[in-house]
Amino acid sequence: MTKWPFSPLVALFSFAVGADIRAAEPRPNILVIVADDLGYGELGCYGGKDAPTPTLDTMAQSGMRFTSGYVTCPVCSPSRAALLTGRYQHRFGHENNIGQSWELEHGEFMGLPKSEKTLAERLKAVGYRTAAIGKWHLGVDAGFHPVQRGFEEFFGFLDGGRAYLSDDDPGNYYFKAVSPYKQVHFKEGERAPILRNMEPVQEKEYLTDAFTREAIRFVDKAGKDPFFIYLSYNAVHTPITPCARWYDKLAHIQNPIRRTLASMTAAMDEDIGKLRAHLQERGIDRNTLIIFTSDNGGSPSGNHSSEDAKPENYSLNTPFRGFKGQCYEGGIRIPFLIEWPGKIKAGPPCDATVSALDIVPTALAAAGAAPAEATDGVNLLPLLTGKDSSTPHDKLFWRFASFKAVRKGTFKLVKQQNKPDELYDLSVDPAESNDVSSQKESVHTELSAELAAWEKQLSPPLWKQNFPVNPDGKPRFPRQAK
Repeated sequence: MTKWPFSPLVALFSFAVGADIRAAEPRPNILVIVADDLGYGELGCYGGKDAPTPTLDTMAQSGMRFTSGYVTCPVCSPSRAALLTGRYQHRFGHENNIGQSWELEHGEFMGLPKSEKTLAERLKAVGYRTAAIGKWHLGVDAGFHPVQRGFEEFFGFLDGGRAYLSDDDPGNYYFKAVSPYKQVHFKEGERAPILRNMEPVQEKEYLTDAFTREAIRFVDKAGKDPFFIYLSYNAVHTPITPCARWYDKLAHIQNPIRRTLASMTAAMDEDIGKLRAHLQERGIDRNTLIIFTSDNGGSPSGNHSSEDAKPENYSLNTPFRGFKGQCYEGGIRIPFLIEWPGKIKAGPPCDATVSALDIVPTALAAAGAAPAEATDGVNLLPLLTGKDSSTPHDKLFWRFASFKAVRKGTFKLVKQQNKPDELYDLSVDPAESNDVSSQKESVHTELSAELAAWEKQLSPPLWKQNFPVNPDGKPRFPRQAK
């Protein structure tokens, strides 16, 4: 798929074409749904057997299901930064995760840089109503708040994780009846509040249900205006908390943690079904582009870079190796579904290499808006509509913690600090079990050079886990003793 260089003339032409399209037919609503730490192998349409997921399975059948969909980072915040900007997060220093708000030192320096435009800002500029609902994790300081980043409304929490139940519920933390861990209680002031815009509110519903309720409310509030909703569930991120109505139905799952995770997944699928049904009731389902994905693979515990870390929520990244925090396929290859009735023809699964980077250019093209400048993503509409069958990305890159990786064609090179390089042919070895470095020395050399060239384009990280840094990597401020 050809990627044309950006120029003002191209942008003007694209916008003019978009204006003609909008004059002929209404602009589509755009709904981007992101699960949290959902493993590749959890949904029925990706081989999952525990959680009933009829809604997402139906979307996979009626739209397009990608089998080689990727995110740009195996952890939450950097992955979301790329998804909402269409650019590798490394280009603007958002390379590392952001801790919980009470852990941060100088949180005013840690968030999606204000130099970057979000998809919401771009769509709002062309008349879309915009809402962010759910987990944010792109900065807790007021300047990074969603309502400052193009979202007309926000309902959710700013941190990386939060309890699912009401704040006054004694089962609000790790569910002791099903968890092997000791019950975890936050210290006073260390619980991320639920916010409506910038005001704390008390939420009594199971959080997955509450987020769906708010998405439906915003659909109705938008009226006849086109809307963009970024619906960012925190399911199935820890603290794993069963959805009671589904936990009771899944008694056949003997492992209690798997049963809990399945109940959380089933609840999310059920709620997405309620939202889709509401779009149908409003008669706008055929004019709504829906994209579903996860921010990274299933979650481990302990050291995210440890090869022997045990799965924390027992999420399945089947059939891939690795998990959240790693640049093996299990950490970065995720479920990726796109549905747009009447525009995208139902068909077999697509193995073209796509990325969360593609969400911004695809949504802007669907809206008839000017393309984003300097994007790393590709407009997928030609692929989705059958006008272009070529793969959108010949190369994709990753860098996080001790990992670096590049995929070019079917070959993937993985570099890890203090370990030998690994080269895999994903066309025959998607589980990354057979290192072919010694047999494919020229491929190893080529991919190493590609990775090095990409890294030369990047900016230094703006922060480490919980504190801002200077370009030399040293703390910007003396760290305070806790």
